[in-house]
Amino acid sequence: MASGYNGVFGAFPYAFRESESRVFKLYVLASAVASALVGVLVTIALVVLIAGTTGGQGGSLTLSRSFYVVVGLLVVLPAVAPVLIVARRRRRGSGSSVRHETALAIAGFVFLLSVYLGIVASMPETFVLDGETVMRPQPSGLFAPVIAVLYAIPPALSWSVPLVGAALVAVAHRLFG
Repeated sequence: MASGYNGVFGAFPYAFRESESRVFKLYVLASAVASALVGVLVTIALVVLIAGTTGGQGGSLTLSRSFYVVVGLLVVLPAVAPVLIVARRRRRGSGSSVRHETALAIAGFVFLLSVYLGIVASMPETFVLDGETVMRPQPSGLFAPVIAVLYAIPPALSWSVPLVGAALVAVAHRLFG
């Protein structure tokens, strides 16, 4: 049996080394970069939120700070789940196949794409940028139909787009595992 990987951070190099799927190895790198980026963005958002609310009482401000962390975790967990699943299976010797790893990697890439698409879907029709009211751009180009569908989703339901991507990771694990 191969040596362990000592936690979440060690799971990435371990899964990369032990996997036989090149697509999965690429996903390990992509998910590490994406997770680090989300971590940096959530940290910056928390610093800005805390700086803007210093001197205030607890209560709803404390709740909004916690909400940032929860949203960050909800984005990172489905992104790292395929890596953790493969690392655990490889460590235990329970036979993670190339087919399973490739399916998890593809589902993981779809999840990462769905996070971006969810951000596009959450864009309000008008917003204020540097003191000016700006309208979101009209869909154009090759992906105009996709963008039009995303714009049709109410911003309050934009979270459903990454939720579908996260569900796909679970389905891929269940079907090919």
